[in-house]
Formats: sequence, C-alpha cells, structure tokens
Amino acid sequence: MDGVLVREEHAIDGAQDFIDALHEHEIPFLIFTNNSIYTPRDLSARLSHSGLNVPEEHIWTSALATAAFLTQQSPKSSAFVIGEAGLTTALHEAGYVMTETSPEYVVLGETRSYDFNAITRAIRFIEAGAKFIATNPDVTGPSEEGILPATGSVAAMITKATGKSPYFIGKPNSIMLRAGLNKIGVHSEGTALIGDRMDTDVQAGIEAGLRTHLVLSGSTTKAEINNFPFRPYKVHNSIADMVDVVIENYKEAEETGLLDKLEKDREEEEMLRSPGETKFDAGEDKKDEKDEKDSKKKLFDKFTR
Repeated sequence: MDGVLVREEHAIDGAQDFIDALHEHEIPFLIFTNNSIYTPRDLSARLSHSGLNVPEEHIWTSALATAAFLTQQSPKSSAFVIGEAGLTTALHEAGYVMTETSPEYVVLGETRSYDFNAITRAIRFIEAGAKFIATNPDVTGPSEEGILPATGSVAAMITKATGKSPYFIGKPNSIMLRAGLNKIGVHSEGTALIGDRMDTDVQAGIEAGLRTHLVLSGSTTKAEINNFPFRPYKVHNSIADMVDVVIENYKEAEETGLLDKLEKDREEEEMLRSPGETKFDAGEDKKDEKDEKDSKKKLFDKFTR
C-alpha cells in the first residue's frame, strides 16, 4: 500500500486511475499490507483521506492473514495478544478467545506503545509452552517523530529471552499472499503482484508463484535491485505506468476474442458436469461465481505482460 498507492499520506499519481481500471473490467484484486495496527475499515478511511476510493473488502492485512492461519491450525483456540484493534478484531472475528490464562498461542503484532509488562507475560507464556506467532518481521516503523521499534524488534527481544523464534505470517512469507488469493478465489498462475520493496513484496510474490512488478515510487531504487539474488518480472517508475497497460490489453482481449474464449471455456466446463449433478444450493451458485471470477482473473496475466 505505502510506496505503491500512497506516499506520506498523499496518493501517488495514477493510483486511483489504476484502481478504477480494475473495477471497470471486474478484475479481482487485493491490497496487501504488513500493518497489523489498523482494521481494513480504518485503512479504507485512510486511503479515502488520501483521495483513493478502496472498499475495505479489497484490503488484506497481516492481522487478517494471521487470523486465517490460526483458524486453519487450531480453530477457535486461545491467545495472549500484544497488538491493537486491527489484530484483536481479526482474531475475535475468527472465534479466538484472548486470554491471560494458559493461552495456546502468544500472538505479537504492532502497537504504537509496547508495554514491558505485556512483553514479560508473553515471555513467561512461551516459556510455559505457548506457541509464538508474530504478524510480520518489520523491525521499525515510521512516526512523525522518527522511526519506532516494530514487531520484528520486539520479537527479537522475546526470542533472546526464551530461545524460541516466532513464526512470522506477513511478507515476505508467501502464506500471507496465498491466504489473500484464497479469499478472492483466484490462483497464483496468471496473477500479478505490484510492490515497492524487493525484500518483502517481490520475494513474497516470487515464492507464491506470482508475476512480480516493482515500482520505484517507494522504498527501492533501481540501483538497489542488483543487491538481491532475484529479480522482479518488470520494473516501473510508478503505478501510473500500468494504467494504460491494463486498459490497452483489455481492449485487445476483447478484439481478439479472448474474453469470448474464456467464457466459452467456462460454459464447456459446465456442460462436462455429470448429468446427475443439479445446481440446487448456495454452494453451487458460489462455485459458478468463482468460475466466472477465475475466467476474468486469467486476463490479468495478459494485462501485466
């Protein structure tokens, strides 16, 4: 989000045009952020303040990814949580009980004021056998007064005291991206990731099997790309460079009949269903909607070449 769509609370030129193009052509998308402090609603409001219209359902945070991971691992369990509304809300909505008595997990997120007593309790719970999870590995975060210690720094303190390292959910762990793809019902094949950091965005995208696009409007300079053993698929000055690519390739897909072909393929798949199958419940209707989304999703691979 930061460095791709906004910079210091100001929208980057072309960001809204790009989002509008995705909406216009019904291309599924998510905005990923390692920030676990805020809820998607908070972040949507922040983007709106910057002049960008992004509904909250298009925002995927490391807190949501953490809740999804824990739900998969141990549904409706218990956790001692260090974090703010973005994390506690996500865990509560996932059915987790937040407790200070014998939790199964210690979940560390980002806060604007870490409490030493809470950190001490986390250390003791981990020593007693609680599993250690952290939303993201970022060691610092920005503030108006300067940098602040972030999740990664506090995790290092807890690791030093306990000898146990956390499992980080956020970027560059590709599990965050895969959980997001599952949310919108698409697959990694033919899906693109746009980011401004080589060490989180591009690395996570490559490991998730996505086509990665680096924009130079954020944290990474062109010279710094050579410091990494991997490369993005393409490099752009900013998100503005990709607006015309989306529109032009969508028009080309219409003119060449690619859209019709994808729809025909979907209809043929429908006909291949066994005769005994009958659509009668909401589950089947949702599957049909997902099939249609998958067809449109395949276009994004072409859009970003």
